[in-house]
Amino acid sequence: MLRDDVQLISVDDHVIEHERVWLDRLPSKHLEAGPHIVEVDGGKQVWKFEDRIIPTIGLNAVAGKDPKDFGVDPVSFDEMLPGCYDVTARLADMDTDGVHAQMCFPSFPGFAGGTLFAAEDKDLATACVVAWNDFILDEWAAVAPDRFIPMVMVPFWDVPASVAEVERTAAKGAKAVTFIEAPHRLGLPSYHSDHWDPFLAAAQAADLPLCLHFGTGGAPVTAPDANFAVAIALFGMNSQFTTVDLLLSPVFHHFPRLRVALSEGGIGWMPYVLERVDYTWERHRWYTGVNPDVRPSDLFRGHIFGCFIADNAGIEERDLIGVDNIMFEGDYPHSDSNFPASRKKLADVLFDVPDDDARKIAEDNARRVFNFPRSSPA
Repeated sequence: MLRDDVQLISVDDHVIEHERVWLDRLPSKHLEAGPHIVEVDGGKQVWKFEDRIIPTIGLNAVAGKDPKDFGVDPVSFDEMLPGCYDVTARLADMDTDGVHAQMCFPSFPGFAGGTLFAAEDKDLATACVVAWNDFILDEWAAVAPDRFIPMVMVPFWDVPASVAEVERTAAKGAKAVTFIEAPHRLGLPSYHSDHWDPFLAAAQAADLPLCLHFGTGGAPVTAPDANFAVAIALFGMNSQFTTVDLLLSPVFHHFPRLRVALSEGGIGWMPYVLERVDYTWERHRWYTGVNPDVRPSDLFRGHIFGCFIADNAGIEERDLIGVDNIMFEGDYPHSDSNFPASRKKLADVLFDVPDDDARKIAEDNARRVFNFPRSSPA
């Protein structure tokens, strides 16, 4: 069960950037085209970036609402909980939710920078990445270093610049990098190529795990007339594709200390996928070009970590996954979040789980994977 002395860590939450994140940090030459808030339609607030209007300032920032009221994203900061964008209020919400520490993904830039990738001016896009990283390191996480695991982005459209940003932010205390789950789906080289090797080498050298949030490789392909609930239910399939792709690629053979977290991908599917990929490897390893010497499930246990919000099936099958490979995520302030009852609901799920296993899932695995030690005894 989940003991009271466990400091619950969530490895996937989201920060809604306040309006001065880029205004205070971009070089003057980029300020006009850089992200800034404008008001339209009688007080509706939107982001403007280059010549584009990005209409949703608080994508899915619905924490505190009844699910019956989901479906309409906030159109102004006044329509969100202050904890979405104000770090002091976020700490108070974490206390209410029973969460000791969080790791926060970007919102406006996309979970791994996809909105910035679409920019016409890639120098501007790279400057926006640097500015966001400085915001998360120097402003957000710095307020309570024992309660925020600082995650950074990289300008993934430019591998040398990504290497430089890994090295720069690691020196400032970054603990993880958000990255794209399926580069080939964005028209970039895949994990089966050597294109990413300098970046992967830099992440490994800096001991920064990669967090591959579902959706960073695009939305699931559904029937054109399917309702949006179909896509929502299928997003975790992206993480399944990514798992198989990575396990049968050269990545972990070339970078034996690299770690990957499958953010918001769930865990209940893992036993079958691991069984299937091993079965495929056993029968087809001699002619397909995959590494014939290391079983994919063995690679998984050394490199890949599943993250879950609510996943009873995965907890029931935790020994088939590996208890050391499971971490909790709260997803504040998105619609999958159980705020303000995250700890209570997790405690219910872990009630019959041995205390040592529950502690690993709720706290210890995250501290180990992200090099985030306790600052004080329990």
